Amino acid sequence: MSNKKNEDLEMSGRDEKEFGERDTFLLQSAPSPRARADSGMGSTLSQLENKPGAAILAYCFSSISMTVVNKYVVSGSSWNLNFLYLAIQSVICTAAILVLKNMGFIPSLAALESGKVKKWLPVSVVFVGMIYTSTKSLQYLSVPVYTIFKNLTIVVIAYGEVLWFGGRVTPLLLLSFGSMVLSSIVAAWADIQAALNGAGHSVETAAAISTLHSGYAWMGLNVFCTASYVLGTRKFITSLHFKDWDTMFYNNMLSLPIMVVCSLVTEDWSSTNLANNFPVESRNNLMIGMLYSGLGAIFISYSSAWCIRKTSSTTYSFVGYLNKLPLAISGIVFFDAPVTFGSVSAILLGFFSGLVYGYGKMKQKEESKQVLPISQPSMSASSQSQKDASNS
Repeated sequence: MSNKKNEDLEMSGRDEKEFGERDTFLLQSAPSPRARADSGMGSTLSQLENKPGAAILAYCFSSISMTVVNKYVVSGSSWNLNFLYLAIQSVICTAAILVLKNMGFIPSLAALESGKVKKWLPVSVVFVGMIYTSTKSLQYLSVPVYTIFKNLTIVVIAYGEVLWFGGRVTPLLLLSFGSMVLSSIVAAWADIQAALNGAGHSVETAAAISTLHSGYAWMGLNVFCTASYVLGTRKFITSLHFKDWDTMFYNNMLSLPIMVVCSLVTEDWSSTNLANNFPVESRNNLMIGMLYSGLGAIFISYSSAWCIRKTSSTTYSFVGYLNKLPLAISGIVFFDAPVTFGSVSAILLGFFSGLVYGYGKMKQKEESKQVLPISQPSMSASSQSQKDASNS
Protein backbone atom coordinates (compact mmCIF):
# COMPACT_ATOMS: atom_id res chain seq x y z
CA MET A 1 0.00 0.00 0.00
CA SER A 2 2.72 2.56 -0.06
CA ASN A 3 1.28 -0.26 -1.42
CA LYS A 4 1.36 2.62 0.64
CA LYS A 5 2.50 -0.47 2.28
CA ASN A 6 5.78 -0.15 0.73
CA GLU A 7 6.30 3.04 2.67
CA ASP A 8 4.79 1.33 5.51
CA LEU A 9 6.58 -1.92 5.37
CA GLU A 10 9.64 0.01 4.47
CA MET A 11 9.41 1.31 7.97
CA SER A 12 10.33 -1.73 9.98
CA GLY A 13 14.01 -2.44 9.93
CA ARG A 14 17.50 -1.09 9.36
CA ASP A 15 19.29 1.96 10.81
CA GLU A 16 20.78 2.97 7.48
CA LYS A 17 17.41 3.57 5.82
CA GLU A 18 15.20 6.38 7.09
CA PHE A 19 12.14 4.21 7.02
CA GLY A 20 14.16 1.11 7.84
CA GLU A 21 13.20 -0.92 4.82
CA ARG A 22 13.40 -4.72 5.00
CA ASP A 23 14.46 -6.74 7.97
CA THR A 24 17.41 -9.11 8.28
CA PHE A 25 14.92 -11.93 7.78
CA LEU A 26 14.56 -11.10 4.13
CA LEU A 27 18.26 -11.57 3.64
CA GLN A 28 17.91 -15.13 4.84
CA SER A 29 14.62 -16.14 3.27
CA ALA A 30 13.78 -14.00 0.26
CA PRO A 31 12.00 -16.25 -2.25
CA SER A 32 14.14 -17.46 -5.12
CA PRO A 33 12.52 -18.00 -8.53
CA ARG A 34 15.27 -20.44 -9.50
CA ALA A 35 13.77 -23.21 -7.39
CA ARG A 36 10.69 -23.22 -9.62
CA ALA A 37 12.24 -22.71 -13.04
CA ASP A 38 13.44 -25.23 -15.61
CA SER A 39 17.15 -25.49 -16.33
CA GLY A 40 17.22 -22.98 -19.21
CA MET A 41 15.05 -20.39 -17.54
CA GLY A 42 16.79 -21.10 -14.23
CA SER A 43 20.16 -20.30 -15.77
CA THR A 44 18.87 -16.99 -17.15
CA LEU A 45 17.26 -16.01 -13.88
CA SER A 46 20.38 -17.05 -11.98
CA GLN A 47 22.55 -14.77 -14.11
CA LEU A 48 20.09 -11.90 -13.69
CA GLU A 49 19.77 -12.40 -9.95
CA ASN A 50 23.53 -12.19 -9.51
CA LYS A 51 23.73 -8.76 -11.12
CA PRO A 52 23.75 -5.91 -8.54
CA GLY A 53 22.61 -3.44 -11.19
CA ALA A 54 19.48 -5.47 -11.88
CA ALA A 55 18.70 -5.58 -8.14
CA ILE A 56 19.07 -1.79 -7.83
CA LEU A 57 16.88 -1.16 -10.88
CA ALA A 58 14.20 -3.55 -9.60
CA TYR A 59 14.11 -1.81 -6.23
CA CYS A 60 13.92 1.65 -7.81
CA PHE A 61 11.22 0.58 -10.25
CA SER A 62 9.08 -1.03 -7.55
CA SER A 63 9.27 2.02 -5.29
CA ILE A 64 8.61 4.60 -8.01
CA SER A 65 5.87 2.62 -9.74
CA MET A 66 3.94 2.09 -6.50
CA THR A 67 3.78 5.81 -5.75
CA VAL A 68 2.83 6.64 -9.35
CA VAL A 69 0.10 3.99 -9.43
CA ASN A 70 -1.34 5.10 -6.10
CA LYS A 71 -1.36 8.71 -7.27
CA TYR A 72 -3.15 7.69 -10.47
CA VAL A 73 -5.88 5.79 -8.64
CA VAL A 74 -6.72 8.51 -6.10
CA SER A 75 -6.30 11.54 -8.37
CA GLY A 76 -9.67 11.31 -10.09
CA SER A 77 -11.81 14.42 -9.68
CA SER A 78 -14.66 12.41 -8.11
CA TRP A 79 -12.59 9.93 -6.13
CA ASN A 80 -13.75 9.47 -2.51
CA LEU A 81 -13.36 5.75 -1.74
CA ASN A 82 -9.92 5.60 -0.14
CA PHE A 83 -10.84 3.03 2.50
CA LEU A 84 -12.34 0.77 -0.17
CA TYR A 85 -9.17 1.09 -2.23
CA LEU A 86 -6.98 0.17 0.73
CA ALA A 87 -9.24 -2.78 1.59
CA ILE A 88 -8.86 -4.10 -1.96
CA GLN A 89 -5.09 -3.74 -1.64
CA SER A 90 -5.13 -5.73 1.59
CA VAL A 91 -7.18 -8.54 0.06
CA ILE A 92 -4.82 -8.82 -2.93
CA CYS A 93 -1.67 -8.63 -0.78
CA THR A 94 -2.95 -11.22 1.72
CA ALA A 95 -3.97 -13.58 -1.07
CA ALA A 96 -0.53 -13.20 -2.70
CA ILE A 97 1.23 -13.98 0.60
CA LEU A 98 -0.85 -17.12 1.13
CA VAL A 99 -0.21 -18.28 -2.44
CA LEU A 100 3.54 -17.75 -2.02
CA LYS A 101 3.40 -19.66 1.28
CA ASN A 102 1.60 -22.62 -0.34
CA MET A 103 4.07 -22.62 -3.24
CA GLY A 104 7.00 -22.80 -0.82
CA PHE A 105 8.46 -19.37 -1.53
CA ILE A 106 7.81 -18.30 2.08
CA PRO A 107 9.40 -20.90 4.40
CA SER A 108 7.33 -20.00 7.46
CA LEU A 109 4.47 -17.69 8.32
CA ALA A 110 3.18 -16.84 11.78
CA ALA A 111 -0.29 -18.25 12.41
CA LEU A 112 -3.06 -15.97 13.63
CA GLU A 113 -3.11 -16.43 17.40
CA SER A 114 -5.33 -14.48 19.78
CA GLY A 115 -2.43 -13.41 21.99
CA LYS A 116 -0.39 -12.09 19.08
CA VAL A 117 -3.47 -10.46 17.54
CA LYS A 118 -4.18 -8.52 20.75
CA LYS A 119 -0.60 -7.29 20.97
CA TRP A 120 -0.32 -6.36 17.29
CA LEU A 121 -3.77 -4.80 16.91
CA PRO A 122 -2.70 -1.29 18.08
CA VAL A 123 0.13 -1.37 15.52
CA SER A 124 -2.34 -2.32 12.78
CA VAL A 125 -4.65 0.53 13.78
CA VAL A 126 -1.77 2.99 13.42
CA PHE A 127 -0.87 1.24 10.16
CA VAL A 128 -4.36 1.98 8.81
CA GLY A 129 -3.95 5.61 9.81
CA MET A 130 -0.60 5.76 8.06
CA ILE A 131 -1.71 4.33 4.73
CA TYR A 132 -5.00 6.25 4.74
CA THR A 133 -3.34 9.60 5.38
CA SER A 134 -0.78 8.70 2.72
CA THR A 135 -3.52 8.25 0.08
CA LYS A 136 -5.21 11.48 1.17
CA SER A 137 -1.91 13.36 0.94
CA LEU A 138 -1.30 12.01 -2.55
CA GLN A 139 -4.84 12.97 -3.50
CA TYR A 140 -4.27 16.64 -2.68
CA LEU A 141 -0.53 17.11 -3.26
CA SER A 142 1.71 16.58 -6.27
CA VAL A 143 4.14 13.66 -6.22
CA PRO A 144 7.25 15.91 -5.89
CA VAL A 145 5.79 17.81 -2.94
CA TYR A 146 4.60 14.57 -1.33
CA THR A 147 8.07 13.07 -1.73
CA ILE A 148 9.77 16.13 -0.22
CA PHE A 149 7.46 16.32 2.78
CA LYS A 150 7.83 12.59 3.36
CA ASN A 151 11.44 13.29 4.35
CA LEU A 152 10.16 15.01 7.49
CA THR A 153 9.23 11.57 8.77
CA ILE A 154 12.95 10.84 9.08
CA VAL A 155 13.35 13.77 11.47
CA VAL A 156 10.45 12.69 13.69
CA ILE A 157 11.61 9.06 13.79
CA ALA A 158 15.19 10.08 14.60
CA TYR A 159 14.15 12.15 17.60
CA GLY A 160 11.68 9.46 18.63
CA GLU A 161 14.61 7.06 18.78
CA VAL A 162 16.55 9.57 20.85
CA LEU A 163 13.69 9.76 23.37
CA TRP A 164 12.69 6.09 23.51
CA PHE A 165 15.53 3.96 22.18
CA GLY A 166 18.69 5.81 23.19
CA GLY A 167 19.62 6.99 19.71
CA ARG A 168 21.75 10.04 18.99
CA VAL A 169 21.86 12.81 16.40
CA THR A 170 25.27 13.78 14.99
CA PRO A 171 26.08 17.20 13.46
CA LEU A 172 25.87 15.71 9.94
CA LEU A 173 22.42 14.28 10.67
CA LEU A 174 21.37 17.62 12.14
CA LEU A 175 22.51 19.33 8.92
CA SER A 176 20.47 16.87 6.84
CA PHE A 177 17.41 17.46 9.05
CA GLY A 178 17.73 21.20 8.57
CA SER A 179 17.96 20.73 4.81
CA MET A 180 14.86 18.52 4.88
CA VAL A 181 12.85 21.13 6.76
CA LEU A 182 14.10 23.87 4.43
CA SER A 183 13.24 21.84 1.32
CA SER A 184 9.71 21.30 2.66
CA ILE A 185 9.27 25.03 3.29
CA VAL A 186 10.53 25.85 -0.22
CA ALA A 187 8.24 23.19 -1.73
CA ALA A 188 5.21 24.58 0.09
CA TRP A 189 6.06 28.14 -0.96
CA ALA A 190 6.53 27.07 -4.61
CA ASP A 191 3.27 25.11 -4.53
CA ILE A 192 1.31 28.05 -3.17
CA GLN A 193 2.89 30.47 -5.66
CA ALA A 194 2.00 28.14 -8.53
CA ALA A 195 -1.60 28.00 -7.30
CA LEU A 196 -1.80 31.77 -6.99
CA ASN A 197 -0.28 32.44 -10.40
CA GLY A 198 -1.98 29.59 -12.23
CA ALA A 199 -5.58 30.36 -11.36
CA GLY A 200 -7.30 33.14 -13.22
CA HIS A 201 -10.22 33.86 -10.92
CA SER A 202 -10.39 34.47 -7.20
CA VAL A 203 -12.79 31.55 -6.70
CA GLU A 204 -10.39 29.19 -8.47
CA THR A 205 -7.47 30.59 -6.48
CA ALA A 206 -9.30 30.07 -3.19
CA ALA A 207 -10.16 26.50 -4.19
CA ALA A 208 -6.56 25.76 -5.16
CA ILE A 209 -5.18 27.15 -1.89
CA SER A 210 -7.81 25.23 0.09
CA THR A 211 -6.77 22.02 -1.67
CA LEU A 212 -3.12 22.63 -0.78
CA HIS A 213 -3.96 23.35 2.85
CA SER A 214 -5.89 20.08 3.02
CA GLY A 215 -2.93 18.27 1.51
CA TYR A 216 -0.49 19.75 4.04
CA ALA A 217 -2.82 18.84 6.91
CA TRP A 218 -3.07 15.23 5.72
CA MET A 219 0.69 15.16 5.17
CA GLY A 220 1.29 16.32 8.75
CA LEU A 221 -0.96 13.55 10.04
CA ASN A 222 0.85 11.07 7.80
CA VAL A 223 4.25 12.06 9.22
CA PHE A 224 2.92 11.54 12.76
CA CYS A 225 1.23 8.21 11.95
CA THR A 226 4.25 6.92 10.03
CA ALA A 227 6.66 7.74 12.85
CA SER A 228 4.29 6.15 15.37
CA TYR A 229 4.05 3.02 13.24
CA VAL A 230 7.82 2.69 12.83
CA LEU A 231 8.55 3.18 16.52
CA GLY A 232 5.67 0.92 17.55
CA THR A 233 6.77 -1.81 15.16
CA ARG A 234 10.31 -1.74 16.53
CA LYS A 235 8.91 -2.12 20.03
CA PHE A 236 6.62 -5.11 19.36
CA ILE A 237 8.30 -6.95 16.49
CA THR A 238 11.00 -8.49 18.71
CA SER A 239 8.74 -9.55 21.56
CA LEU A 240 6.47 -11.36 19.09
CA HIS A 241 9.43 -12.81 17.13
CA PHE A 242 7.94 -11.52 13.89
CA LYS A 243 9.80 -11.66 10.62
CA ASP A 244 9.05 -9.39 7.68
CA TRP A 245 6.47 -11.65 6.04
CA ASP A 246 4.75 -12.10 9.42
CA THR A 247 4.49 -8.33 9.78
CA MET A 248 2.99 -7.98 6.31
CA PHE A 249 0.54 -10.82 6.92
CA TYR A 250 -0.65 -9.55 10.30
CA ASN A 251 -0.91 -5.94 9.09
CA ASN A 252 -3.07 -6.92 6.14
CA MET A 253 -5.25 -9.41 8.00
CA LEU A 254 -5.94 -7.13 10.97
CA SER A 255 -6.31 -3.93 8.99
CA LEU A 256 -8.75 -5.41 6.47
CA PRO A 257 -11.84 -5.52 8.77
CA ILE A 258 -10.99 -2.05 10.09
CA MET A 259 -10.88 -0.60 6.59
CA VAL A 260 -14.06 -2.40 5.50
CA VAL A 261 -15.97 -1.04 8.52
CA CYS A 262 -14.58 2.47 7.97
CA SER A 263 -15.55 2.32 4.31
CA LEU A 264 -19.11 1.17 5.08
CA VAL A 265 -19.54 3.85 7.73
CA THR A 266 -17.86 6.85 6.11
CA GLU A 267 -18.01 6.24 2.35
CA ASP A 268 -20.88 6.28 -0.12
CA TRP A 269 -21.45 2.85 -1.70
CA SER A 270 -24.40 3.94 -3.82
CA SER A 271 -24.42 2.89 -7.47
CA THR A 272 -24.19 6.55 -8.51
CA ASN A 273 -21.09 7.22 -6.43
CA LEU A 274 -19.44 3.96 -7.51
CA ALA A 275 -20.06 4.95 -11.14
CA ASN A 276 -18.45 8.35 -10.47
CA ASN A 277 -15.41 6.77 -8.85
CA PHE A 278 -15.06 4.09 -11.53
CA PRO A 279 -16.01 5.81 -14.79
CA VAL A 280 -16.39 3.51 -17.76
CA GLU A 281 -13.57 5.11 -19.74
CA SER A 282 -10.96 4.46 -17.02
CA ARG A 283 -12.50 1.56 -15.08
CA ASN A 284 -10.20 -1.12 -16.48
CA ASN A 285 -7.10 0.98 -15.86
CA LEU A 286 -8.18 1.60 -12.26
CA MET A 287 -8.71 -2.12 -11.69
CA ILE A 288 -5.27 -2.91 -13.10
CA GLY A 289 -3.75 -0.21 -10.91
CA MET A 290 -5.43 -1.64 -7.80
CA LEU A 291 -4.23 -5.13 -8.66
CA TYR A 292 -0.68 -3.87 -9.13
CA SER A 293 -0.73 -1.87 -5.92
CA GLY A 294 -1.76 -4.96 -3.96
CA LEU A 295 0.98 -7.09 -5.50
CA GLY A 296 3.47 -4.23 -5.25
CA ALA A 297 4.13 -4.88 -1.56
CA ILE A 298 5.40 -8.36 -2.44
CA PHE A 299 7.51 -6.98 -5.29
CA ILE A 300 9.04 -4.36 -3.01
CA SER A 301 9.78 -6.94 -0.31
CA TYR A 302 11.68 -9.16 -2.73
CA SER A 303 13.49 -6.38 -4.60
CA SER A 304 14.58 -4.75 -1.33
CA ALA A 305 16.03 -8.02 -0.03
CA TRP A 306 17.61 -8.69 -3.43
CA CYS A 307 19.25 -5.24 -3.46
CA ILE A 308 20.71 -5.72 0.03
CA ARG A 309 21.97 -9.25 -0.70
CA LYS A 310 23.73 -8.31 -3.93
CA THR A 311 25.13 -4.93 -2.87
CA SER A 312 25.37 -3.85 0.77
CA SER A 313 23.20 -2.16 3.36
CA THR A 314 25.05 1.11 2.74
CA THR A 315 24.53 0.93 -1.03
CA TYR A 316 20.91 0.02 -0.44
CA SER A 317 20.50 3.04 1.82
CA PHE A 318 22.01 5.42 -0.72
CA VAL A 319 19.85 3.95 -3.49
CA GLY A 320 16.83 4.76 -1.35
CA TYR A 321 17.93 8.37 -0.99
CA LEU A 322 18.93 8.75 -4.63
CA ASN A 323 15.54 7.30 -5.56
CA LYS A 324 13.87 10.48 -4.31
CA LEU A 325 15.03 12.43 -7.35
CA PRO A 326 13.54 10.15 -10.08
CA LEU A 327 10.43 9.77 -7.93
CA ALA A 328 9.94 13.53 -7.89
CA ILE A 329 10.66 13.73 -11.63
CA SER A 330 8.09 10.99 -12.29
CA GLY A 331 5.42 13.23 -10.77
CA ILE A 332 6.35 15.97 -13.22
CA VAL A 333 6.37 13.55 -16.17
CA PHE A 334 3.17 11.59 -15.45
CA PHE A 335 1.00 14.15 -13.65
CA ASP A 336 2.12 17.47 -15.12
CA ALA A 337 3.26 18.88 -11.77
CA PRO A 338 4.27 22.56 -12.08
CA VAL A 339 7.94 23.14 -12.90
CA THR A 340 9.16 26.35 -11.30
CA PHE A 341 12.41 27.61 -9.84
CA GLY A 342 11.02 26.98 -6.36
CA SER A 343 9.86 23.43 -7.08
CA VAL A 344 13.15 22.46 -8.71
CA SER A 345 15.10 24.02 -5.83
CA ALA A 346 12.99 22.10 -3.31
CA ILE A 347 13.60 18.81 -5.13
CA LEU A 348 17.36 19.41 -5.25
CA LEU A 349 17.42 20.42 -1.57
CA GLY A 350 15.53 17.26 -0.66
CA PHE A 351 17.94 15.21 -2.74
CA PHE A 352 20.93 16.87 -1.04
CA SER A 353 19.49 16.30 2.43
CA GLY A 354 19.05 12.60 1.62
CA LEU A 355 22.67 12.30 0.54
CA VAL A 356 23.88 14.06 3.69
CA TYR A 357 21.67 11.85 5.84
CA GLY A 358 22.99 8.69 4.16
CA TYR A 359 26.61 9.81 4.56
CA GLY A 360 25.95 10.81 8.17
CA LYS A 361 24.48 7.39 8.99
CA MET A 362 27.44 5.69 7.32
CA LYS A 363 29.93 7.76 9.35
CA GLN A 364 27.97 7.08 12.51
CA LYS A 365 28.18 3.35 11.85
CA GLU A 366 31.94 3.55 11.16
CA GLU A 367 32.51 5.45 14.41
CA SER A 368 30.63 2.83 16.39
CA LYS A 369 32.92 0.14 14.95
CA GLN A 370 36.03 2.05 16.03
CA VAL A 371 35.22 1.79 19.72
CA LEU A 372 37.99 -0.19 21.49
CA PRO A 373 36.64 -3.52 22.79
CA ILE A 374 37.88 -2.96 26.35
CA SER A 375 34.44 -3.67 27.69
CA GLN A 376 31.09 -4.71 26.32
CA PRO A 377 29.76 -1.60 24.55
CA SER A 378 26.34 -0.36 25.48
CA MET A 379 23.67 -0.91 22.87
CA SER A 380 20.61 1.19 22.18
CA ALA A 381 17.21 -0.40 22.44
CA SER A 382 16.64 -0.21 18.70
CA SER A 383 19.99 -1.86 17.93
CA GLN A 384 19.37 -4.56 20.52
CA SER A 385 15.95 -5.19 19.01
CA GLN A 386 17.45 -5.64 15.57
CA LYS A 387 20.12 -8.00 16.96
CA ASP A 388 17.50 -10.08 18.80
CA ALA A 389 15.34 -10.24 15.69
CA SER A 390 18.22 -11.45 13.53
CA ASN A 391 19.12 -14.13 16.08
CA SER A 392 15.59 -15.40 16.56
